[in-house]
Amino acid sequence: MALKTPPLFFTLSLLSLLSLAFFYWNSSTSTAPPPNHQITLSSKQESINVYISPLPRSLNYGLLEKYWAFNSDSRVGSEIDTEIRKTLLPKDFEKHLPYPENPIIKQYSAEYWILGDLLAPEEVKRESFARRVLDYREADVIFVPFFATLSAELQLVVNKGVFRKRVEENEDYKRQRMVIDTVRKSEAWQKSGGRDHVFVLTDPVAMWHVKDDIVPAILLVVDFGGWFRLDSKSSNENSSDLMIHHTQVSLLKDVIVPYSYLLPRLHISENQKRHTLLYFKGAKHRHRGGLVREKLWDLLINEPGVIIEEGFPNATGKEQSIKGMRTSEFCLHPAGDTPTSCRLFDAIQSLCIPVIVSDNIELPFEGMVDYSEFSVFVAVSDALRPNWLVSHLRNYSGKQKDRYRQNMAKVQQIFEYENGFPGGVGPASLDGAVNHIWKKVYQKLPIIKEAIVRERRKPPGVSVPLRCHCT
Repeated sequence: MALKTPPLFFTLSLLSLLSLAFFYWNSSTSTAPPPNHQITLSSKQESINVYISPLPRSLNYGLLEKYWAFNSDSRVGSEIDTEIRKTLLPKDFEKHLPYPENPIIKQYSAEYWILGDLLAPEEVKRESFARRVLDYREADVIFVPFFATLSAELQLVVNKGVFRKRVEENEDYKRQRMVIDTVRKSEAWQKSGGRDHVFVLTDPVAMWHVKDDIVPAILLVVDFGGWFRLDSKSSNENSSDLMIHHTQVSLLKDVIVPYSYLLPRLHISENQKRHTLLYFKGAKHRHRGGLVREKLWDLLINEPGVIIEEGFPNATGKEQSIKGMRTSEFCLHPAGDTPTSCRLFDAIQSLCIPVIVSDNIELPFEGMVDYSEFSVFVAVSDALRPNWLVSHLRNYSGKQKDRYRQNMAKVQQIFEYENGFPGGVGPASLDGAVNHIWKKVYQKLPIIKEAIVRERRKPPGVSVPLRCHCT
């Protein structure tokens, strides 16, 4: 027995050493900190699969043909499109037409650029995050190619009086119903209940008559202001009727997208000394949240170093805005009809530090963009205190303002929709708005897919009450 002990001893020792080594190796790998979710997302997922719902051309590019076929449009800002119409030839209508330049319409042009990216040939879409698939069963989401904003604007030109009415004369309402009836009959909608369908509703009045029908879908909106339900008979500000109905829109499923900016970009190398402290150009009297704007107007109109002026979206107003924003340190961004406007993105392109006075604002690409690095956020209650806002802005040092502008310059490209291709059909730029929109949609896929699965397992006839998704 004494002669067999050493081999047994060495065998047991070796096994102990191997076990100890395995323990340390295993514990070191299992306790390593998890990778950042956003980094993992961008490195492992290079695209989102998108199926285009088969709608007739009359509901997208056909609407552009209708628009450009008009003899005239008497609304403010339409002068530029009147000039463009003179240059269009019959053969131009056989191709993809440009989106209107009228600023009232152009600011909502996301629908045009998103579809243009999806229709671009796959071989040239090296930088596009969205990858088009031809079978809905291979898709992550279903894109509904309805130019909802353009449809609404066409109706406002042709017959504004029936815009809010569900009558035969309202062509926009008929188009909305055609979209809903077509999409809801599809296998793709019936499979998911519409939860994986994407609608572009940048204009607050887009698809106004059928919003209840598309509640389950992913909505691309500029903010939630168009979804306010106001009780005009109640003056109680604590009334639930004054709240956004989160059973309809939610940051959990919907995506806030930027307006299309209207002023040309100012590069940081072109920035010059700014002589005005605070600038605002727009309409004084608005609805809803615009009451704050009216009060701010009266407080600031006579302040030294502050320019507050009425303005309209025509050629003269555009030139005045370019000059005003490029020569001012700060640009005021109060709520109007809705919590935000394209003025914010014009300020960013002009390197004018936004002063955001809107307690209920939602902003595009948050989590990807930190607005506090180049914007000043002010509570409405503080902004309405006499002399407070101007005094607050004067406390910012030149170094702080320079840093804000440097940070702003880094994000200017993120809000760019245009791709430089004729008719808008071409790949989205790598760092532009369209790719960031699809990345945001991609981030919401897990909860959307979970909702689809939960809906499928419900017994027939069982309904689940809509809940507030408080985020």
